[in-house]
Amino acid sequence: MNNDGTALERRHEFVIYFDVTNGNPNGDPDAGNMPRMDPETGHGLVSDVCLKRKIRNFVELTKMDQAGYRIYVTEGAILNEKHREAYLRERPDDKEARTAKKLTPKSDEEAARVRQFMCDNFYDIRTFGGVLSTGINAGQVRGPVQFAFARSVEPVLPLEISITRMAATNEAEKKQRQQGDADEEGKRGDARTMGRKHVIPYGLYRAHGYVSAPLASHPVKGTGFTETDLEVLLQSVENMFAYDQSAARPEMAVRKFIVFRHDSALGNAPAHKLFERVTAGRKVDGEWRDIGDRRLDNQPPARKFSDYEIRIDKTDLPGGVEIIERI
Repeated sequence: MNNDGTALERRHEFVIYFDVTNGNPNGDPDAGNMPRMDPETGHGLVSDVCLKRKIRNFVELTKMDQAGYRIYVTEGAILNEKHREAYLRERPDDKEARTAKKLTPKSDEEAARVRQFMCDNFYDIRTFGGVLSTGINAGQVRGPVQFAFARSVEPVLPLEISITRMAATNEAEKKQRQQGDADEEGKRGDARTMGRKHVIPYGLYRAHGYVSAPLASHPVKGTGFTETDLEVLLQSVENMFAYDQSAARPEMAVRKFIVFRHDSALGNAPAHKLFERVTAGRKVDGEWRDIGDRRLDNQPPARKFSDYEIRIDKTDLPGGVEIIERI
């Protein structure tokens, strides 16, 4: 178990609302990097893998490889070499452990220690789990934290924007781009390289997350995910877009973050029933309109967060459940 916090013994769920303005929240490589879409409804999608990447990036940025907070899935990493670290601790004098392309535990006890090494040292393994049996076998870990796909509250309409590049990559490209004919004023110019950029003018997305206390603190199956780790996770969700700006995602922000905390490890109410207590609606002239209300058909599309209102039903809350509004 990670030594900097107490065992997590209470179940949690959370709802996240985040928005994007003139950006691509999650490109689909199978569709020319267009924003992910549900083709039947027109709603935008953001994958769970994308959201986990933001968490990893924030922890890596803020913890700077502190003990217990290294990140397993990093850009350019050779994952088997990270598995090898666990074997080198178990077999410090074994030459095979230093060079072999394949390694497997010699006993169930060693397999448990190798798995625990990965959980203790890598925050994302302790949090999300992972399949660590690629050549150098460190087992499989089922993480206590999972995200669902995010979906836009209303349909979104991606735009394809043409862009140009003024500079050439090399001399051959520059010569190829030179126009042979002068323009109307007798001036020569460049046939600039053309490109495409896909953006969503505005979209408000909703995602759900789950934290399993048994998978965190079970004496055999648990990863050692602690209360301290949970706070790191919640801080990461709050700030997952704060340091993630890019040309494709210049303006994204977490707008609402609601956590349901249970008094028990197995929970005091079904997650879907708690999620139903959080709803988003459109504001029209100061009045609430349910999403899907036909009166919205004649209204202009939402272009900012203030066009929406998010409500939380706190009446008759099930016993043993606490609502925490982080944002």
